[in-house]
Amino acid sequence: MSRPFACVLLAGLLQGFCASSTISIPPPDLPERISASGISGALVICGGGKFPEEAARRFMKLAGGSEARLVVIPTASSDADKPDTEKYLSSWRKRMPASVALLHTRSRQRADEEDFVKPLREATGVWLGGGSQSRISAAYLGTAVEKALYELLARGGVVGGTSAGAAIMSRVMIASGTDKAKLGTGFDLLPGSVIDQHFIARKRRGRLVGAITAHPGLVGFGIDEGTALIVRGRRLEVVGRSSVSVILAPEGKGAAGARPLKEQLLSQGFVADLTALRRAAAARAAGSFPSADEVVPRVSCGALILGGGGGMPVGIVRRFIDLAGGPGSLIAVIPTAMEDPVPGRPGEETMLRRQGARNLVVLHGRSPGDLRAKRFAAVLQEARGVWFCGGRQWRLVDAYGDTEVERLFHGVLRRGGVIGGSSAGASIQASYMVRGNPLGNREIMAEGYERGFGFLPGAAVDQHFSQRGRLADMEALVARFPQLLGIGLDESTAIVVSGSAAEVLGIHKAHFYARGRRSSLAAGAYYDLKRRVVMPVR
Repeated sequence: MSRPFACVLLAGLLQGFCASSTISIPPPDLPERISASGISGALVICGGGKFPEEAARRFMKLAGGSEARLVVIPTASSDADKPDTEKYLSSWRKRMPASVALLHTRSRQRADEEDFVKPLREATGVWLGGGSQSRISAAYLGTAVEKALYELLARGGVVGGTSAGAAIMSRVMIASGTDKAKLGTGFDLLPGSVIDQHFIARKRRGRLVGAITAHPGLVGFGIDEGTALIVRGRRLEVVGRSSVSVILAPEGKGAAGARPLKEQLLSQGFVADLTALRRAAAARAAGSFPSADEVVPRVSCGALILGGGGGMPVGIVRRFIDLAGGPGSLIAVIPTAMEDPVPGRPGEETMLRRQGARNLVVLHGRSPGDLRAKRFAAVLQEARGVWFCGGRQWRLVDAYGDTEVERLFHGVLRRGGVIGGSSAGASIQASYMVRGNPLGNREIMAEGYERGFGFLPGAAVDQHFSQRGRLADMEALVARFPQLLGIGLDESTAIVVSGSAAEVLGIHKAHFYARGRRSSLAAGAYYDLKRRVVMPVR
């Protein structure tokens, strides 16, 4: 008996065992998820000093322009109790909004009274002035005023602030301190962050680094004078004459190739992704991925088909349908990696239907409400196959990572079913996910989006491999994480994984990177994922 045939036979027996057994694998506890959509509404966060005109213009536009209803809160200033309040309002009046109102008190009781809060209920934009952020928190933290600010963002409004009005926007708040930060509690307007201001002008890098080191799961934003960070959803944009420093704490213990403290300088016009930064900070704090040990890429139950993009040859599609149990088996098609608007009938559904699959259901959702729908559970608890469509793999992580739906995907395998996908639908299946940067797919390693669904543990899978010249990228990845098995898949090519054997199908080649060597295999060849060697055909 040839060795590949023996492996395939063993895998088939294993699939039968998985499908008929009553093995129950208790799912892990689900961690708290970071909202993929970022924030509601918008923030304009200024670092103090001369107010950049572009930031004022953007604040007004976000508030509604000539229809804006503005509320100015000068409570951070020691002069806010004085009768001359026009100085806080005049610069905004000149911009001709529909209305401008001033809101100020030192009394927390007054901050809870409805007639005091009423202007915030009607506002489209709120501006928090400079001074001492501790004065703002002392007056409004935990009151109806704070709640009204969140409600303003939820209905699409904008909150802006400068200096103290910037620092108050993060829950972990830098209250004071020169070299070492004295921390307090602020508003949770920019979640998962610590904000510092007058950053370069007053040499405050050390105190922000200290704050982030003390709270390693948070992202540090150091905003210099004359500069603003504009936040809409998950999009971060810098305007002004100086820069914003983004700081991530060093990676925690236990991570392979632990990363040192990271500082990125963002200048005028630079765009970043809030969700990716928050995920990167959380991953660094956890400090356990990828495992420093060499994990065997093994599919104990069921099978995987991982395709390299481009058109999938008929033989690959038919193998997937066969592994799912035949044309009548229930197959879920997941188009969520695609850009919105996602078609109701994606091309992959048509591809499967043309090759005989008759019982196809398209499942797509991005919001928690979508995922709680009974339809997801009803289909995935019965499905014998799941096919992930191409697109961008980070969208799959945003939608399903660390949710009950991800666990249901694993359940398909535990029942002896098959999971397949091409391009993004292949990369998501590995434990280490490549090219996860939401801002572009050129980087093979993208902090915050490195954890895939883990159907194939101990591996990283790239696609469009030879056609897009990605060989050097994989070499860099396995040099950084030599414990991983790197797999590069050419277009119109796939591997079928069952047990610890990978069979190559299709037109071009599959490339395996392990222990300093590359093996490039054509259709009909097999690779031993456990021993990380080519399997000879006898």
